[in-house]
Amino acid sequence: MLGKTASGIFWLFRYLERAENIARLIETGHRFTLTRNSGRQDEWRSILAALGMDAAYRATHQDYNAAQVVDYLLRDKRNAGNLRNLIDSARQNARTTRTAITRELWEAVNECWICVNDALKRQVREADLPATIDLIERQTAMVRGALENTMLRNDGYNFSRVGNFIERADSMARLLDVKYYVLLPSVSFVGSSLDNIQWETILRSTSAYSAYRWLYPGRASALGIAEFLILDRRFPRSLAFCYGNLTDNLRHLAMSYGAQSASLAEAERIYASFASLTAASILEDGLHEFLIEFLSQKHSLATLAYIGGLSAATGMVIVATVSISTMICNDIIMPVIFHLSPLQASEDKNIGRLLLRVRRVVIVAMLLAAYGYFLLIGDGK
Repeated sequence: MLGKTASGIFWLFRYLERAENIARLIETGHRFTLTRNSGRQDEWRSILAALGMDAAYRATHQDYNAAQVVDYLLRDKRNAGNLRNLIDSARQNARTTRTAITRELWEAVNECWICVNDALKRQVREADLPATIDLIERQTAMVRGALENTMLRNDGYNFSRVGNFIERADSMARLLDVKYYVLLPSVSFVGSSLDNIQWETILRSTSAYSAYRWLYPGRASALGIAEFLILDRRFPRSLAFCYGNLTDNLRHLAMSYGAQSASLAEAERIYASFASLTAASILEDGLHEFLIEFLSQKHSLATLAYIGGLSAATGMVIVATVSISTMICNDIIMPVIFHLSPLQASEDKNIGRLLLRVRRVVIVAMLLAAYGYFLLIGDGK
């Protein structure tokens, strides 16, 4: 598979998963505010902090008003990472990889884009927020259903899953960190009724409430929920499940290309580390410290995967540029030069040097023209 196609499919599903995760975090913030009579602005600040958008938000807003934060995350043009832009970017990636995905998958992505854009044409009222979040979650679920039910289990499928699980693990880790590091106003609340309410809210925001109740009947506990969301390989959003599947998909790609990548080795190392962990040891050593280390390892894995895709894309650029420069040089520039200044190849000892110079100039000119085109269509961003 071409590097550009693999990258397009990878980011298509990263963007979709990120959009759904933003929707879930908004739902989490909305639910959290319903459990308190004061300090609601701190809740929304924590959501922005978890998404890495707090500094950018504060640059354009004075306070953490719920309506302003929700609009900023969903559709504000000042936020390049808003949910509406993510869905649009996912659709653009689907368009560029149209020949590598099924008709059903393309139609599901396109329908998702149409429905979300229609729902976010204007600012979402608080009363309509639950229905809007539900729409986003249903539309992204339909895209995943089209992927699972219509795509061959080939390179495209594996790259889509790699992107999906990297993003999902990142979101789960950030959500858990918001819970224990940012949301609690004091360590005295750990283990209290307020703490338990927040844990249950996280279960609901990750669609894990029913599954947790099946496995752990009775009152929810921080220990049980931490084990379920981090270590339980049966829950499709747990960290262990994400890295188990991520490792499997990277292994399938390695088998297809006959070489083990650095990203596979890193994923296997991270996944193996879960076997020696328990929820009690994680909470005892510090959940925040565990999550910070996990996110650091996740970023290393994502970087390795990116470098692999970058090297493939760079190879494509080099081959294409050299090929086109050779054609331009041989079929356009050199005939013009010989026509204006006739030379006998047998008499000109520097003809090879002249060809080399012309091709170098053509390559530089093509790269500059490509960069200029990028700036033009990308508005310099």
